[in-house]
Amino acid sequence: MILEIWQSYRRLPLWAQLWVAVILVPVNAASLLYITQPAGAWLALMAIGAMLCNGVLMLIERGFSKVMALPHVLIWTPMLGLILWLLSQDIADSYRTYLVILLAVDVVSLILDLSDTRKWLSGDRTIA
Repeated sequence: MILEIWQSYRRLPLWAQLWVAVILVPVNAASLLYITQPAGAWLALMAIGAMLCNGVLMLIERGFSKVMALPHVLIWTPMLGLILWLLSQDIADSYRTYLVILLAVDVVSLILDLSDTRKWLSGDRTIA
């Protein structure tokens, strides 16, 4: 099963593989470094939670599919609101910098995810 998931990942376009491995996962996982900051536990729960949901979906689907956009849309959309609220607060500079990076990365991701969610809801259930 793990080999099938890996092969599915490798069938994604190179830009998508790099986006996931070099930017998306590391930036969201870094939320754990700020868990003691204001609302940091909620932020980590949402950032990591969407990725954990995708881990389950990968196991069920035995690969990458457009349904993986759905947890991002459902969980990261309200997370963006939390980030915007936190940016209006008096917070440490390093946390603020991280939040701006997380916001930028997840906005880009959600733009891609909205398209994939629409395609999945329209019946595109292929596995990469």
